[in-house]
Amino acid sequence: MMAETTHYTVSNIQSKHIKRIVMKHILLSVLLLSFMGLQTLHADDDGDKKKTYKLEVKHVQTDTEVVVSCDNDYYEKKTASEDEDKLKFKVPKDASCTLAATATEPCYRTITIILDGESKIDLENFYDTPCEDTGTPPDTNTTPPTMNGDYMLTAWNDLGMHCMDGNDFSVFSVLPPYNNLHAQIKDKSGDLVTSGITITYESTIGTDGQINTSSSDKTNFWDHVTDLFGATLSPDVGLTGNPMASTTPTLMTFNATHQWWEAEGIPLTPYNDNGSKNYYPLVKVVAKDSAGTILAEVKTVLPVSDEMDCKRCHASTSGNDAKPNGGWVNDADIEKDFKYNILRLHDESHPDAISKNMTALQAAGYNYDAQGLEATAMGGTAVLCVACHKSNALPGVGIGLKAFTNAIHSKHAGVTDPFSGMKLGDINNRSSCYACHPGAQTECLRGAMGDAKDANGNNTMQCQSCHGTMHAVGDKNREGWLDEPNCQACHHNGMQETSAIDPATNTLRHVIDTRFATNMDTPTTGISLFRFSTGHGKLQCEACHGATHAIYPAHNADNLLSEGVQGHAGTIGECTACHTTTPRTTNEGPHGMHSVGQSWVKDHKSAAEKNSTDCKACHGQNYRGAPLSKTWANRTFDVEGKTKTFTKGHQISCYDCHNGPNP
Repeated sequence: MMAETTHYTVSNIQSKHIKRIVMKHILLSVLLLSFMGLQTLHADDDGDKKKTYKLEVKHVQTDTEVVVSCDNDYYEKKTASEDEDKLKFKVPKDASCTLAATATEPCYRTITIILDGESKIDLENFYDTPCEDTGTPPDTNTTPPTMNGDYMLTAWNDLGMHCMDGNDFSVFSVLPPYNNLHAQIKDKSGDLVTSGITITYESTIGTDGQINTSSSDKTNFWDHVTDLFGATLSPDVGLTGNPMASTTPTLMTFNATHQWWEAEGIPLTPYNDNGSKNYYPLVKVVAKDSAGTILAEVKTVLPVSDEMDCKRCHASTSGNDAKPNGGWVNDADIEKDFKYNILRLHDESHPDAISKNMTALQAAGYNYDAQGLEATAMGGTAVLCVACHKSNALPGVGIGLKAFTNAIHSKHAGVTDPFSGMKLGDINNRSSCYACHPGAQTECLRGAMGDAKDANGNNTMQCQSCHGTMHAVGDKNREGWLDEPNCQACHHNGMQETSAIDPATNTLRHVIDTRFATNMDTPTTGISLFRFSTGHGKLQCEACHGATHAIYPAHNADNLLSEGVQGHAGTIGECTACHTTTPRTTNEGPHGMHSVGQSWVKDHKSAAEKNSTDCKACHGQNYRGAPLSKTWANRTFDVEGKTKTFTKGHQISCYDCHNGPNP
């Protein structure tokens, strides 16, 4: 299921005014471009009735174009005529789908609706107010409007999901609103552009049709930031000095160490300006030269969730397993109630935690009540958990006590989940992590790994597939946020494992093959992290593969970046995304790949004859195709005078065109 977002149904579309979006470069242009060249997929009238549902779009004015697209590559476009103001679609039931409507007269405007099984959508109110602007709709038969042809801009969030406490920070805080945005830009000669330009970020319309331009009016974080972090911040300014994304562009800065442009600590929350929730807000990133000419612009997602909470066990109404000896606090405010209960429990387990560390706390700028954490919060001073506990998520915090990730995970690994009845450390699927982390609605783990299924539709990869059990995450010898899984633990020697854990040692698998490996000693000695590693053309790995926890293809909002850059969702792997023409190479592409395109039909014969063994890394040990040889989009080639067409996802084999590697 998709993350929680604003859903427009027939009832609330009729009762609420639909916000118009009038702009020349609009979400729909990206949406349409992402599916150019793909065949329309229709549900079979007889065989697939149970797999689809009928959707009727009413009151569609003449020449309005309506597109329904889903994350399983279903795509259908229809245009209303003078004789018919209703359009009908057969929509897959088991996919996340979006409806986008575009009208071009008397001006260009569009609306995007996240579908949630509706049988009818009424667009009558879509046309009910005068046009605010006139313009020309984007040309869907040209290259994506995000580029001017000479540059490729890519931008991403570093973790795939940032967590925050929610809208209340008055009791205690685990994580503040803090989101990171990185970007790189290349010219079409393939070189990174690192000077002579500016790159900015600003809010833009999300996939739910709403926008998020402020934070300080949606949470009380700024009322308590001095207690928590010893800082005095202006509204909507984050801990690093970067402001919330708004309609005013904000400059990003260049980081020479990582060769990227960055805006870290953006204080983003998951609340739209209209009060609805969106875990996947979008920003527009724009690169300009010194004269102010736009070189490229893209839309990218900055995921953020407040689904990280402890109500399941610590709310005063949750039962008795986590009930403090002194009883439940029973605060009327549910956002404060569970936090007060946690502080009470902490005081009961560690009654002298404040008094014996008072000197160190005061030296760090914290004036807590010697009676304990509950008394501190009840007295009006918000508590920061990492004031005492070390955390690499917020460098520089802590006074030398047990690392926060160690304290939390080791403690809760032995806790019984009230829903499943199992101890959290014994559960081997994401439900144990989603008990506290975001979550069933947010879908922190998603994309190529999170959405991987077996033949029966079961998830083949879980959080534990990479991180190990909760006991492993809470190990006292583990360095939180740094001792993390790497790519080569699964991607090695032509294999695509579904777990990074070596069953023989119950630790991260160590391999020698470096074709798909993260960089050694990155970002520091002894550490090898995907989110800091670089690859082909000095691009960051996340620039092409997507963010950690959201590897392409992922959520609709995640995919917008790759769709805008290359015309379809998935790993940015089209050579012409970065190069004017497709380079002709045998092994100088990403991860030592050859060129992809018509030229390789001719060139591959010589390469295969010289060293066919190299082909096995992607095409399989028997040359009959493997996951790494699948096509990212529909492709058509001229092969010895005949046309060969391969659908998206086909695993290219030597046997597709001739009798194996030795025809």
